[in-house]
Amino acid sequence: MPAHILQEISGSYSATTTITAPPSGGQQNGGEKFEKNPHHWGADVRPELKDDLYDPSYQDEEGPPPKLQYVWRNIILMALLHLGALYGITLIPSCKVYTCLFAYLYYVISALGITAGAHRLWSHRTYKARLPLRLFLIIANTMAFQNDVYEWARDHRAHHKFSETHADPHNSRRGFFFSHVGWLLVRKHPAVKEKGGKLDMSDLKAEKLVMFQRRYYKPGLLLMCFILPTLVPWYFWGETFLNSLCVSTFLRYAVVLNATWLVNSAAHLYGYRPYDKNISSRENILVSMGAVGEGFHNYHHAFPYDYSTSEYGWHVNLTTFFIDCMAALGLAYDRKKVSKAAVLARIKRTGDGSHKSG
Repeated sequence: MPAHILQEISGSYSATTTITAPPSGGQQNGGEKFEKNPHHWGADVRPELKDDLYDPSYQDEEGPPPKLQYVWRNIILMALLHLGALYGITLIPSCKVYTCLFAYLYYVISALGITAGAHRLWSHRTYKARLPLRLFLIIANTMAFQNDVYEWARDHRAHHKFSETHADPHNSRRGFFFSHVGWLLVRKHPAVKEKGGKLDMSDLKAEKLVMFQRRYYKPGLLLMCFILPTLVPWYFWGETFLNSLCVSTFLRYAVVLNATWLVNSAAHLYGYRPYDKNISSRENILVSMGAVGEGFHNYHHAFPYDYSTSEYGWHVNLTTFFIDCMAALGLAYDRKKVSKAAVLARIKRTGDGSHKSG
């Protein structure tokens, strides 16, 4: 990358203004301060969104949980996908180099569609993006096929607001398998439907690009997640159709899915809690490597409004690097960043003692 671009990124990344956080309850703590770039908003860091903030007042109703209702269509399709992906691993030695490079690039782009798009932009509104970047991210998100942005964001906001309760779509208290993939193989708990349906999603309903994707999601995902990655290697450099299908499509898609799912499972069960020992989410560097920066999960649940989801900037965080590059090009702006003082104050109050300065 040209030196002047890196200088722009570095300069814009450090030029921040400290502002006071909204005084809401739960995992928010009154008086904590945030940094945002480039200008001052006064007392409210993110006036358009509050429904991703933890609500400690919500408790599960007493009584036995409802009986699991299996979604056999999802079970069968997920099994077939992973069988195809496992077979794809055996085909890698026979693949052309271009096919492997293409599959990896497709994986990175589709992962960014989740992390920089559905997660940090649309679920949490931690930064703003101009139309060309939003268009890129909506296409990348469709490539990832993890439900449309609207549904993904609704489930994710519910996950933060009702974390580790039955209203959390992938409640990690129900075990590794459930929080990893099991939640997609059964009907949603009634509390997920009830509480998720009450969330304020007006910001996404008002965004035409998100609603366009939702309206045409099925043909879009068929084209971007399955047809295109299968046909490109076969047509452009003569890869066998079987290699294209099993490696570029099935294996690549399964890797993206499992990398994302590990944030819900492993990053809620394994790792340190340097920012808040009272919540289940954890710092897991291996998850961050696979999920392009989403493994700093204790930090993220402590400060869901930070665009970097980490206090360490670009360290094992490709998504933050990508957003900062977009900011240098003028395509991303208004990045929210928690101040160092607020982070240290949170560590002192609720950390587990494992924090290392960086």
